[in-house]
Amino acid sequence: MKYQDTIAAIAVSSKNGSISVIRISGDDSLKIVSEIFFNAKNEKISLESCQTHTIQYGFIQNAKNELLDEVLVLIMKAPRSYTAEDVVEIQCHGGAFICQKILELLVEKGVRIAEPGEFTKRAFLNGRLDLSQAESVMDVIRSKSKVALENSLSQLTGKVKEKIVSLREMILEDIAFLEAALDDPEHISLEDFSSVMGEHTKLLREEVKYLLDNSENGRIIKEGIRTVIVGKPNVGKSSFLNCILRENRAIVTDIPGTTRDTLEEELMIGQTLLHLVDTAGIRNTEDKIESIGIEKAKQSVKEADFVICILDSSEELSEEDKNIFNLMRKKQGIILLNKSDLTSVILPEQIQKMTEKKVLPFSAATGEGLRELEAYLNERFMLGSVSYQDEIYITNMRQKQALYETAESLRNLSESIEAGMPEDLYSIDLYNAYESLGKIIGETVEDDIVDKIFKDFCMGK
Repeated sequence: MKYQDTIAAIAVSSKNGSISVIRISGDDSLKIVSEIFFNAKNEKISLESCQTHTIQYGFIQNAKNELLDEVLVLIMKAPRSYTAEDVVEIQCHGGAFICQKILELLVEKGVRIAEPGEFTKRAFLNGRLDLSQAESVMDVIRSKSKVALENSLSQLTGKVKEKIVSLREMILEDIAFLEAALDDPEHISLEDFSSVMGEHTKLLREEVKYLLDNSENGRIIKEGIRTVIVGKPNVGKSSFLNCILRENRAIVTDIPGTTRDTLEEELMIGQTLLHLVDTAGIRNTEDKIESIGIEKAKQSVKEADFVICILDSSEELSEEDKNIFNLMRKKQGIILLNKSDLTSVILPEQIQKMTEKKVLPFSAATGEGLRELEAYLNERFMLGSVSYQDEIYITNMRQKQALYETAESLRNLSESIEAGMPEDLYSIDLYNAYESLGKIIGETVEDDIVDKIFKDFCMGK
């Protein structure tokens, strides 16, 4: 698909810094910029005659020959550009006023202001990127950790596309054989096709299941490990949050029930991103507002990837503590015996036997145990079940939904084969699986979905 109009946007802006970049893309981009660009000798030159991927030095002038700025102009001719169209990037001095004046001048020459994500949308529609690669562009920009960036770059280079294309080719071969056999039964036999189809379907289902199972790790890579801090009131949960963040983020008082809602922060420990959630103290209460906070705390534990349970080691274990142990029983987690700077009345061995979780003495007041906790978390998550090398992690909910639809079609196909249904009925589920996989890379996605995806992009991208 080729566009007729030419678009522009401020791609990089440093309001009071050294440079800003204005990106222009479309069939007339070289021609239009040539009309406002003058070289060092104050001569107009045709950028269309310049070599691609070269930089020209000069000045931008308006229709009255008034100087707007000294610039560098980067030329990228189709198809060797981000959008696969002719692209010009004007590097001007930093400053919102300068950028706006150049942008206004371009609009006067017939350029349209780009919509959010329109450059990447054109790259997709012009065949330079598939949809999974296009979506990974924003994941690269929004990466919060090294592993998230590596995974996004892996998708950008086409790893997801390669996998999806290989699965679709397997399905397409079976569709082609089935259709040919149904059209020409005298020369192409469907004998034993059901057993062959059964093996193929089993393999496809295993591959799709693997991608879906890995998508949970993909969520962790993208969003961080959802780490919920839980405990009864006044055990030091908010003090712990301030301690590990090394800043006074949460309000700390000696009044039970101070925390009424969840408080969320992000923290890098080594190469691991933790999404920390401080919660209300869990106890029996008749206070309606506090009760809402407690219910949210319990829900947060259910949704957690990892739970940090805080105990007050200077007090005897209570029924409330035991109820919290039961709440986090099926979750990965650690028990911190807080207030270790005071006289402890709780034995770590006792807690470890009750919870089957690692137990660590800790003091939010002095920071004792913080290094040990950070070392444990870093080792657990970097050397644990999540491997970041040479794997495909689906991090996008739209792509994950398409995999669920694929899995459903393949399950229906397996049931048809096991029930001994006629072979001509296989094609319905085969086509459905083929189209669902196509949604991931944009082969069968609807226009309104494409529009929605790119509207979430930032301006200039």
